[in-house]
Amino acid sequence: MRRFRALIKKEMTHMLRDPRTLIFIFIMPILQLVLLGYANNTDIKNVPTVVFDQSNSVESRSLLDAFKATGYFSFDYVANNDADVNRLINGGNVKVGIVIPPTYSSDLASGRTAQVSVLIDGSDPTIASAVLSAATLAGQAKGASIRAQQLALQGVSSSMASASPIDVRTRVLYNPDLLGSYDIVPGLIAMILFQTATSLTALAIVRERERGTIEQLIVTPIRSWELILAKIIPYILVSFANTILILVVGTFLFGVPLRGSLILLFALTGLYLLPTLGLGLLISTMAQTQQQAQLMSMPIMLPSFMLSGFIFPISSLPIVLQAVGNLLPLTYFIYIMRAIVIKGAGLDLILPQTFALIVFAIILLGLAALRFRKSLD
Repeated sequence: MRRFRALIKKEMTHMLRDPRTLIFIFIMPILQLVLLGYANNTDIKNVPTVVFDQSNSVESRSLLDAFKATGYFSFDYVANNDADVNRLINGGNVKVGIVIPPTYSSDLASGRTAQVSVLIDGSDPTIASAVLSAATLAGQAKGASIRAQQLALQGVSSSMASASPIDVRTRVLYNPDLLGSYDIVPGLIAMILFQTATSLTALAIVRERERGTIEQLIVTPIRSWELILAKIIPYILVSFANTILILVVGTFLFGVPLRGSLILLFALTGLYLLPTLGLGLLISTMAQTQQQAQLMSMPIMLPSFMLSGFIFPISSLPIVLQAVGNLLPLTYFIYIMRAIVIKGAGLDLILPQTFALIVFAIILLGLAALRFRKSLD
């Protein structure tokens, strides 16, 4: 037992002498609990919506109140014409557009069926299917209420109600069949690139240190930025090969269309790889061993997987987690991939996300270069 206790004491001492590893060991369970508890929410709510109310009447506002009461719609924008509605949906600012015709109020008053158009962004089938059902049910419920009031004024029993006075015509854009592959494949490209690029580069400098080859780099006249670029370029080439492979498989096996510019897609993929690889190199400069590098990567991988919009809609997350998701490069690139592949969007519609990737690249690559020291420390 004395030898046994001595071995246990030795292992405990080794563990306590590595506080960096201990911190990440205890952070992961808490992080998993918080993220899975708050982010694992499949309820769709507060979907960004643009309203084009040409009637601008008491009846049209009452209909909008019925839509809002479902909890699915968040009226964030007001359009002045159809072009504004299409622009906001194409640019990804909103997921739903509600268009009420100028004759809405008069149609109801004369007993005619009033038509209302609901345009739905189908690039995210989870949101689109939920909103499609909610819009249809809200229109039916409001129509039944109006018909009952009309019959009551005529002294007719509500059981004699005929067709609904409101015809909600829904139209799903980009993905009318609501195929899940349209949403998953572009997101997978972004996620796989993030995982492979960050994980591989996180081990780059640490591997040199563990093998002792860092000493050979020290005696050379190579500069910090030259080493950073030398570490990044091979992984960029591998990541581009992965992108091409996933696009080919997704197109031919799952029937996912590529509606946007292939040149723009690869250009922005290259831009996205810069902050991703910079993050991996930054981890590599802080870790002392490959095990530490892997443990330090995990608290970044999990939030990126859960909060980037890859699985759960960002609009359904709590405000705090939405803010955390906005600090992740993956969030912006998933948006870019879906906009180019599914919507055929041009650079003008994804400029804010492109600018965000540029800022991330400057910050993360700059920090990695500053932290790297050509020394054994």
